[in-house]
Amino acid sequence: MHRLGLLALIGALGALGLAPLGWWWFSLLSMMAVPLFFQAATSPKQAALTGWAYGFGWFLPSLVWIIEPFLVDVARHGWMAPFALLAFSGGMALFWSAAFWGAYRLARAPWMGIATLILMLSLAEFARAYVLTGLPWAAPAQIWVNTSAIRLLAWIGPHGLGLLTVAIPLASGFALTCARTIKIQLLAIGPMLALLVAVFGADLAFKGDVSQTTDFTVRLIQPNAPQHQKWDPDYIPVFFQRSIGFTAAKPLPNQPKPDLIVWPETSVPTYLHNAGPTFAVISDAAGGTPVVAGIQRLDGDRLYNTLVYLDETGHVAASYDKHHLVPFGEYVPFGDLLSQVGLQGLVGNGFQAGAGPQIIELGPLGKALPLICYEAVFPQDVNGAPERADFLLLITNDGWFGQYSGPYQHLAQAQMRAVEQGLPMIRAANTGVSAMIDPLGRITASLPLGISGFLDAALPIPLAPTLYSRSGDLPLFLLLLLLTMVMAARSRRHRPR
Repeated sequence: MHRLGLLALIGALGALGLAPLGWWWFSLLSMMAVPLFFQAATSPKQAALTGWAYGFGWFLPSLVWIIEPFLVDVARHGWMAPFALLAFSGGMALFWSAAFWGAYRLARAPWMGIATLILMLSLAEFARAYVLTGLPWAAPAQIWVNTSAIRLLAWIGPHGLGLLTVAIPLASGFALTCARTIKIQLLAIGPMLALLVAVFGADLAFKGDVSQTTDFTVRLIQPNAPQHQKWDPDYIPVFFQRSIGFTAAKPLPNQPKPDLIVWPETSVPTYLHNAGPTFAVISDAAGGTPVVAGIQRLDGDRLYNTLVYLDETGHVAASYDKHHLVPFGEYVPFGDLLSQVGLQGLVGNGFQAGAGPQIIELGPLGKALPLICYEAVFPQDVNGAPERADFLLLITNDGWFGQYSGPYQHLAQAQMRAVEQGLPMIRAANTGVSAMIDPLGRITASLPLGISGFLDAALPIPLAPTLYSRSGDLPLFLLLLLLTMVMAARSRRHRPR
């Protein structure tokens, strides 16, 4: 139990590499300690507990934002917050636990154990991204967001970068624990030193690198409506008029009039079918500038989380329904089935999923791939677009994530999507951080978290299609699966009779 507690603490230190701190060197040092504990396991069960304890320590501070939705109505839901955090962190840790268990079962020599662990941890991250609709939050690759290493995403994607992120410190840590002399120990940490030199060198080389921009200016609206007030009838007019004022505001000195105005997710306080008068007010404030905004749409008794594009006349020229919904947040899995057996009270209405990724035309600005909140977490959804866009367009309500780690971690994943596709991203967030992100993942302009305001920013020029945008996740997944099967076959050949 002492060893497991220490492992959890080491895992928690590793999570310091994630946003908002971004201390990625803590993550690497933390992972270097893992081989020592893995090799000390004397059974598959002990190996599984080792992986679970380390994963639990990693995910507990990383996912602490999950308590925030329960604090919106503390009297009713506050008691559930600690249980949700523990269950959520423990559930994510099960994926890593399975990787440690499998690596131990296949190991017939120490080096095979570490090599297989690297492969199986990478496969575990694939599972976290896809199984049960997926949730690749707090993935190891996310530690590189504020470094130049993020540019590797364009070539090898998030899972390729994740593979490198775990492979180098695990291999160095293993070699270090097996080293007999100081010379060998110095050689063992060679890969880690090379990685550090590469990261710092790249940061210096690209320092001051400036993005090229288009002639288009986009205005981002940030009303800063706290979640506990967002749907309060007394506050709805306050936030709406605040957004109208920002929409109608004159550009700052020496800045052009915006070519597009973007409101965040569910920022229009009415349903789409009777939003005509509200759209007229928005269009009048925009003065003929097209507007993108989030709204809820009713179709019979089905509710959708929708993005609409209002043209120069204030009419809906395009719309998009969110298709990747938050389990238990926006819908209950198997909700229709549960309703049919009389459990409507447990299920509630919830949102319905849209048809899938789509491209919308935004006039002279070109083609946009719309994303609503949670959808920016999934690289496979962005890769699933029917055609290449000119930019990514994200509207979100990060009020659910609180004021500490959640909004910044969500922003970090948005930066990753931009690099993976080689496309700029427009990000309008209700409580922040609203930002313009260039195709290299850098924030060129932003509004801080927790303030109200607007931001006029130039839209960056997209880059050529990236290798990852063409290949997706499948080639790496198949390679990892093949290598794991090779290790399994080698293990069977060396199994004692």
